[in-house]
Amino acid sequence: MDPLAALLDGPRARGAFLLRSVMDPPWSMRVQDRAPLTVVVIVRGHAWISPETGPPVRLAAGEVALARGPHAYTVSDAPETPARIVIHPGQVCTSLDGTRLAERMSQGVRTWGNSRDGATVMLTGTYETATETTQDLLNALPPLLTLPADASREPLVAALTEEITSDSPGQPAILDRLLDLLTITLLRAWLTRPDARPPAWYRARADPLVGPALRLLHHNPAHPWTVDLLAAELAVSRSTLTRRFTSLVGEPPMAHLTRHRLSLAADLLEDPALTLDTIARRVGYASPFALSTAFKRTRGLTPAQHRAKVR
Repeated sequence: MDPLAALLDGPRARGAFLLRSVMDPPWSMRVQDRAPLTVVVIVRGHAWISPETGPPVRLAAGEVALARGPHAYTVSDAPETPARIVIHPGQVCTSLDGTRLAERMSQGVRTWGNSRDGATVMLTGTYETATETTQDLLNALPPLLTLPADASREPLVAALTEEITSDSPGQPAILDRLLDLLTITLLRAWLTRPDARPPAWYRARADPLVGPALRLLHHNPAHPWTVDLLAAELAVSRSTLTRRFTSLVGEPPMAHLTRHRLSLAADLLEDPALTLDTIARRVGYASPFALSTAFKRTRGLTPAQHRAKVR
């Protein structure tokens, strides 16, 4: 599966946390929730984001930031404003002395802040989990990524702004989809920037030989692929495919396939309804024993131990 598509298929199923914040200065929040990915959209006014390393960044209305965990950062009206609020894992919000603030600062459905009509309005969407298949992509992101206002994103931001305070039936599913679409749009915009450093396999997708090879492997991991079968499918020699694939992706085709299969297996193991036999067949292993052997060899844990750890 395309890892950008995997972002749609993974975090959304686990429920993203969405919040509309309305703030009047002075205000400052220390975010140390260790979430793998957070999207911050400035709807009105401005905000400063100060990462643990690097200079503070000012975001104006329409601008967006992507914060990659587990790095902490501070969001405030000004870089010099001391943090007064702390966001902990699980989106628990407290003062510096540990007093819980969620009820005290509630301003309605999915809305909170220190004012009902503050100078700054921002939307925050937090993915609290990430799939194994998206980890390479997330690891390639800088701790803090900012993108300028873009007219092509305005309909998505407007829809998210309107829907986030609604309490209609099915609203969480609608919000998840809108956040997913916005996140994918932002990541695609970053991946095309000259300063982006996407993973080698992502850059290799543009290659006329390696790109189709990657799509075949990712879209049908259960197929009993060999280098010979893959080369025949692409009408090239085995040596040509292996040489070019290894050069661009950084590992041979079958090594890449094994890593991809085991990442898929790790994600599927989070579903307690799936048996090991079902997972093995879905990711291309002939038996649970074969999957267990490969999983333990590569990851140091058996599938059962991994499942217990995730739970």
